[in-house]
Amino acid sequence: MSTTTSGSQTDVVVQGIKQLIVDGTLKAGDRLPVEKDLGEALGVSRGPLREGVRALSIMGVLETRQGDGTYVTALDSSLLMAPMGFVVDLQDRSGAHHLHTVRRMLETEAAALAAARIGAEALAAADAILRQTELELASGDPSHEALIDNDIAFHRLIAQETGNPVLEALIGALSGRTVRDRLWRSISQTGADQATHGEHRAILAALAEHDPERARVRMAAHLFAVEDFLHEQPPGETPPSDSR
Repeated sequence: MSTTTSGSQTDVVVQGIKQLIVDGTLKAGDRLPVEKDLGEALGVSRGPLREGVRALSIMGVLETRQGDGTYVTALDSSLLMAPMGFVVDLQDRSGAHHLHTVRRMLETEAAALAAARIGAEALAAADAILRQTELELASGDPSHEALIDNDIAFHRLIAQETGNPVLEALIGALSGRTVRDRLWRSISQTGADQATHGEHRAILAALAEHDPERARVRMAAHLFAVEDFLHEQPPGETPPSDSR
């Protein structure tokens, strides 16, 4: 009788299916072999096999279709990054500055990559986003939520222009989880919205000049402003809930 525990057998399933994908035996969109055949191939019983498949489904690697079997997903980067977002959600507020630091590290490099690649169409789209912000600021009573939506759209566009789907997915996973802090600054810090817009304009100018180093520096300066705001807040103070 095998002394292998259920937990370690589940790991065997996860690693075994992963290896089948890595070596090309299973490709995106392929259906997994039936339970009996896959279990025999991996040397595990039905229970651990199902647990392993369930774990890989949570990770976004597999997809079970009712009545049709289990398939390898498209292995889209944004889908595979979803579990990381869940881990980030579990962090308490004391670690917010760490999250923003990682975001800055990723987005400064994304700006540099985008500066080398961005085309006229994307530059025009970025300019249109910032013009929407200008109209909102000129209204006299700007919506903080609308400004944050524009902020998210601007940063998302830059990430898309890196040409690196993994980097884009990482930034997307982190960016959405910093919205409350950015909204907090927008609401509570006088002049923050105008300052943010000026920083975005400076980033766009560097992108339009196709200057990677300038884009990197402009993005870093912009994101440091949010980090500085967080460091200045009294201990224990928390941002308002995002109403959207």
